[in-house]
Amino acid sequence: MQPTRVRWILALLLLAITSLTYLDRLNIMVAAARIAEEFALTEVQIGTILSAFVLGYALFQIPGGILVDVLGPRRLLGLALLWWSMFTILTALVADLPLAQWMGISWAFIVVRFLVGVGEAPALPSANKMIGLWMAPGERALGNGIFIAGLGLGGAVAPPFVVWLMETWGWRASFWVTGLLGLPLLLWWLTSVTDRPEDHPRVNRAELAHIRGSGERAESPTTPSSTPWRLILSRADVWALVGSYFLAGYTAYIFFTWSFLYIVNVRKLPVARAGFWTMTPFLAMAILSLVGGRASDWAAQRWGKTWGRRLPVMSGMSLAGLFLITGSQTSHARLAIVFLALAAGLTGFATVNWWATTVDLTRRFAGSLAGLMNTAGNLGGVVSPTLTPYLAERFGWETALAVAAGTAVLAGALWIFIHPDRPLQEAVMGTGAHHGGKR
Repeated sequence: MQPTRVRWILALLLLAITSLTYLDRLNIMVAAARIAEEFALTEVQIGTILSAFVLGYALFQIPGGILVDVLGPRRLLGLALLWWSMFTILTALVADLPLAQWMGISWAFIVVRFLVGVGEAPALPSANKMIGLWMAPGERALGNGIFIAGLGLGGAVAPPFVVWLMETWGWRASFWVTGLLGLPLLLWWLTSVTDRPEDHPRVNRAELAHIRGSGERAESPTTPSSTPWRLILSRADVWALVGSYFLAGYTAYIFFTWSFLYIVNVRKLPVARAGFWTMTPFLAMAILSLVGGRASDWAAQRWGKTWGRRLPVMSGMSLAGLFLITGSQTSHARLAIVFLALAAGLTGFATVNWWATTVDLTRRFAGSLAGLMNTAGNLGGVVSPTLTPYLAERFGWETALAVAAGTAVLAGALWIFIHPDRPLQEAVMGTGAHHGGKR
């Protein structure tokens, strides 16, 4: 009997959902100029509106991670998708909401975008938990690579798509359309996904045997017990994982926040062409996330999980640092952008290993650890957009990008302290195992 491939359809659905997270995240960055013009908002007010999403997203990473362990990824991601899609649509209607009359238009935008961030916060921990439940151990990094590729794909598609929507129907349409895109994905998610492959009607015994072929028992998607934070935080390699992801977040957020302005203001490309060149880091990230996931799974099978996860991160982040420095010092504008795109892609190549390792270390509570880790990554993302222009103004862009290169290399170096092959004590964590299967 040939195994079915339901797990890969699930991974592609997660890719579509994570792509939408970045489409709904970046749409306001593209529409900000039109919104500021219509409502006479200052740059400070626009900056606060843009930061509101990041604040909501960062603050609710840990609660979202805990909830995915309690409720299960299917239920929580469905609720989250409905929540952030609804508030994305409400962004188009802010001026008509009573909130705008009570608080003023600027604060109304801030509240709505904060709530979009709250809704998106559980998305990646839920996707990570689902991969841990559905993928065989030798496929988990690739599964993570698929949903992480969605971040790059969404980042690449967002600017031209939102610009087209604005030019065709106005800025409000960009929020209506991107918000409504969540509804068919929600329907697909709720009608075709179960938390465990054992419960899916289309998973045959051959696919289930492949997923459980390592002898791992089927984990419960939910846990009634509280997250064992004392045990988790007592591990030095957990702190190394979290600290290294903070540094990686610092580097990655430069591409998400400053790539367009760097290309226009520093490399002096026309705005019309800059839109295309801004896509290249995100496309590289999408492609190399998939390559990184496959490479990590192969290396883990060949050398064990510890070095199988370490080597892609240490090599990927070191090369990302090298390409950042090379790109900053290259005089040819387009060649510099290619180097910077490679640096972005290599961060994606490495990133899949952080997410896979949360499952390696704490499979039952992977959502909670992923939420903690992603909080650190987003805190790095809060520091980076502010510190980078300060360094660039005071010391030049070469120095600003050299600092980002240094954080990338240090993020990789910290992996010498991380041991994915040493999961937390199951006797303390609890197995939460179910022995049910296909009959």
